[in-house]
Amino acid sequence: MRQLKNFYKLKQWEKKREQILRRDHFQCQEAKRYGKYMEAVIVHHIYPLEEYPELALKSWNLISLSKEYHNQMHDRKTNKITDVGAYWQRKRKKDFDKWKERPPSLCEKRNRYWRNGLEDSFQ
Repeated sequence: MRQLKNFYKLKQWEKKREQILRRDHFQCQEAKRYGKYMEAVIVHHIYPLEEYPELALKSWNLISLSKEYHNQMHDRKTNKITDVGAYWQRKRKKDFDKWKERPPSLCEKRNRYWRNGLEDSFQ
């Protein structure tokens, strides 16, 4: 968990987070599904960072959410994906499958983050 906290302090994350919030017009994407407007304050990893660190900065894996809706994406006690979280994973399944099928890029091979995984990269 410590490594995750370090990830969220990286300049790359701060820049990507701001980019995603702007892309989504600072609007909660889950509330938008229901025709509601709520300000987004959190950028959520659709496929969890803990399981897929290599997707940490992929724009298609990130959505802007309000705190209320972010709390509905995964069970806070078990950290398992909820039905709402699974909806977004199904929605991004084509991107996920495309990502899984392709070989890693040269940049990803060179990057320590990708090579050593989550544990070694955010310390």
